[in-house]
Amino acid sequence: MKLSTRTRYAVRAIIELAQNGNNKPLQLKIIAQRQEISVKYLEQLMAVLRSGGFIRSVRGSKGGYVLAKTPDQIKLNDVIHRLEGPVATVECVEDEDCCTRSADCATRSLWLQVEQAIEKVLQSVTLQDLVDRTNDGNKLNYQI
Repeated sequence: MKLSTRTRYAVRAIIELAQNGNNKPLQLKIIAQRQEISVKYLEQLMAVLRSGGFIRSVRGSKGGYVLAKTPDQIKLNDVIHRLEGPVATVECVEDEDCCTRSADCATRSLWLQVEQAIEKVLQSVTLQDLVDRTNDGNKLNYQI
């Protein structure tokens, strides 16, 4: 499984909002500059995050974006599902009928196990956990 640039950039942007703390709006151009993401692309990502209920926009000259929930209430798997859909290693795990070998396939159970492990990790990590990891290193540079 490979996460798209869309997901990686969106997670970086939402971490930026969480690090901003104090619920003060952060302008899109500042996030774009800090994360080296084009403003146009970031606008699209923020629309998805907003429709998912993770962030909200604040209008006005001092407006921008803020988290809609506290960072400890936002699980990484929810963000990734909103951007990517369900975690999928192979098609036969989701749809047994796509392959005539599904019922007797030795590797299908392995792929299911891999998906479940990925889900477990993503569900165990909140946005606050990522902010804490960043703060532990005293750096503002992070990758996902």
